[in-house]
Amino acid sequence: MNAPALQTILIAPVGDFDPALLAAVGRGIERVFRTAVRVETILPDLAFAFDPTRRQYHSTAILKALAASAPPDAFKLLALVRVDLFIPILTHVYGEAQLGGSACVLSIHRLNCVPGARGGAEGACLRIVKEALHELGHTFGLRHCPDPACLMHYCRSEQDVDRKSDAPCRYCRVLLEDALRGTAAACRAGRDG
Repeated sequence: MNAPALQTILIAPVGDFDPALLAAVGRGIERVFRTAVRVETILPDLAFAFDPTRRQYHSTAILKALAASAPPDAFKLLALVRVDLFIPILTHVYGEAQLGGSACVLSIHRLNCVPGARGGAEGACLRIVKEALHELGHTFGLRHCPDPACLMHYCRSEQDVDRKSDAPCRYCRVLLEDALRGTAAACRAGRDG
C-alpha cells in the first residue's frame, strides 16, 4: 500500500472566523505555495496555553499541541486564533512558526481587525493574509528577510505589515522554490514507496 501524498496545508481556526477571511487566506496559500488547502478545526480551545500572569497565550504551547494533533495528510498547519500571543522574551507576537517544521500559529488580535479600523475590513484581511503567509514561509525554512517589501520581512507594527508585499522577494522566492521542490520530491517518494 502506498503512503498518502502529503500535499495539503491545513488552516485550523480556533473559534469562529468569517468564511470570507478563511477563503482569502486559502487563496493566498494556494498562490504562494501552490498546494491544496483545507479548513478544519484541530484545537477546540486554547485554555492550556493561557498564562494568567501575562494574561496572554503562549504561542509555543499552541504550536506543540497543533503539531501533535496533525491529520496524516496535512504536511503544514496554520492555526488562526483571536487571542493575544506571546513568547517569554517579547511582549507580544503576531505569530510563531516551527522553522522548517509543520506548524505555525497566527493571531489576528493585534492586526487591527475591529470595525472602523485603519484600512477597514479589506486592510485587516490583507494584513492577516500577509502574516499567515509569512508564518507558513517559516515552516518551509524561510528566515526573516532584510527587504522591507518582502513577505518574510519581520514586522514590528501594522504599518510595517501594510508596507510589505504579499509575496516573497526574489531571493526568498528562490529559497521557497527549492523547499517546494524538496516537498514535491518527498511526496513522490511517499507515493512510490
